[in-house]
Amino acid sequence: MIRKLFLFCLAAIVFLGCGLNKQARQLQALEKCDYQLVSADSIYLAGTNITRMLQTKNFELAKLPTVALAFLRKDIPLEARVKLSISNPSTDLAAINRFDYIVLIKDQQIANGSVNQKVTISPGSSVTVPVFVNSNIYTFLSNGKTMSQIIEFIQGGDSSATEQKGTVTIKIRPTIEVGEKLVQYPDYITIKKEVSSKILF
Repeated sequence: MIRKLFLFCLAAIVFLGCGLNKQARQLQALEKCDYQLVSADSIYLAGTNITRMLQTKNFELAKLPTVALAFLRKDIPLEARVKLSISNPSTDLAAINRFDYIVLIKDQQIANGSVNQKVTISPGSSVTVPVFVNSNIYTFLSNGKTMSQIIEFIQGGDSSATEQKGTVTIKIRPTIEVGEKLVQYPDYITIKKEVSSKILF
């Protein structure tokens, strides 16, 4: 991580030559932040809103003709709004002008994209950022074992007895403002989080 920060600082010096100290502290604060997936809603699979289906645990692909057609086309679009909470435990301001993201489940990428929104997290505070996911998950769902694990997770309840958990990896590549220009961090910040089936409630 120190090497990544050094490369980032060096790039900023070469291209901008000023305003580095403040932005370096902001980036360090950003790396120390805690990232949590709070909830997921407005979930569409192959154009069909499945939010209610997930909440009632009545998840049957056979009831979704649009998904069957999408399977034949090998193109199953998933659209969703995921709320990402970012908490800043440091004593410095953490700020992002925009960021690219990659979401992986079991080390398999299911979504990627960008959030073009300036996010500022004051010391000791938290903010919630909506992340809009749009991805083709055919490869992910066509794996029978993986599909069974997904259904098992979805059917987990909101009580401790039925709750299901799984690990999600989120990679974030921030862009911050240095002087009057935007500079992209040279690598992704990787966050591995255990996610509960309660996220669907």
